[in-house]
Amino acid sequence: MTAARRRVVVLGSTGSIGTNTLEVLAHLRDAVGMEIDVVGLAAGRRVEELAEQANAWGVKKLAIADEAAADRLRDAVPGASVFVGEQSAAELVADIDDATDLVAAMVGSAGLSATMIGIERGWRISLANKETLVAAGEVVMPAVRKHGAELLPVDSEHSAIFQCLVGCGRAHEEIKRIVLTASGGPFRTWDAERIASATVEEALAHPTWTMGRKITIDSATMTNKALEIIEARWLFDLGGDRIDVIVHPQSVAHSFVEYVDGSVLAQLGPPDMKTPIQYAMTYPNRAAGCSAAMDWAQLAGLTFERPDPARFPALRLAYEVIEAGGSAGAVFNAANEAAVAAFLDRRIPLGDISRLAEAALEAVGTGPIGSVEDALAADAEARRFVEASVAQAANRPAAGIVR
Repeated sequence: MTAARRRVVVLGSTGSIGTNTLEVLAHLRDAVGMEIDVVGLAAGRRVEELAEQANAWGVKKLAIADEAAADRLRDAVPGASVFVGEQSAAELVADIDDATDLVAAMVGSAGLSATMIGIERGWRISLANKETLVAAGEVVMPAVRKHGAELLPVDSEHSAIFQCLVGCGRAHEEIKRIVLTASGGPFRTWDAERIASATVEEALAHPTWTMGRKITIDSATMTNKALEIIEARWLFDLGGDRIDVIVHPQSVAHSFVEYVDGSVLAQLGPPDMKTPIQYAMTYPNRAAGCSAAMDWAQLAGLTFERPDPARFPALRLAYEVIEAGGSAGAVFNAANEAAVAAFLDRRIPLGDISRLAEAALEAVGTGPIGSVEDALAADAEARRFVEASVAQAANRPAAGIVR
């Protein structure tokens, strides 16, 4: 494959998507022959892994959110420019003039400002950070069009939809609906009472995917799918009435598009994030992949079932967020992030995650979003609400969080 040299910034490089991205980039460079440089890396606190990546790729521009780790990073990567603190990823991107690609793989709303800078530079954005569009789709998508950036989805479900739409008639009147598949997570067959009292260890035991802790908890509550519903609304410019979800435990059909003539196109493959990452990096072309091939002989069957919003209320909230518009996405996303953190700290039960998100939407309300700053302000207010609710409940445990 011949193409212009690609100069890539990876945000969230030490996480699951980030490490897979670097493996894909190495494969494309070494096995496919693409000319690829990694020119910037950003991480949260895994300083040893970040230093190892930087030295392997010769990267001299780095960002680390953990201020206590900055000196160790400078010692481990001599001569590197190191940006430090909560805004370090945005400062890193702003300092790089000659990149072509940004892989947005930071978890949560932390990557929003940095991703927006990449969009304003007109770079190709490989988007794995669904929270960017959930929180600020109203300003992100116009910016993509204004600055001539490319926004390519890396989530396996949205990549599948994108692949089904490419070259197959993307006019809205031809699409009846898009259907996102969901594994169902570890609690697919559990009743509501058992789900509500699940332990951290049970929630982290995903049956199909290996992911970071926050995303794994989101999968357990199906909030991950709720966020994907909202993201799909912005990526594909469709109303909530044309976005559906089906539970597919095998995670082989990654999503599909139903057209008005009755045809259904699906994208299938093993549950491996390297495939959608590589597609985003090589689009509109394809190259020999580094993922395991589908072994059809070992595939016993594919099953599909309707999700249950009564057991997984985040799915219902997703459509309410789409209907509300404005800052609702930022509030929902931030409240969920704060609640997940509280659950992982064993301060609240699993069942209170969605209850807190719903309560935040009611308490904080919805306002207009005209800038990234508006989204971040709503984000901060939602986090304050959740923290106050968790603290208040700690003083009266018998009453619970919110009912």
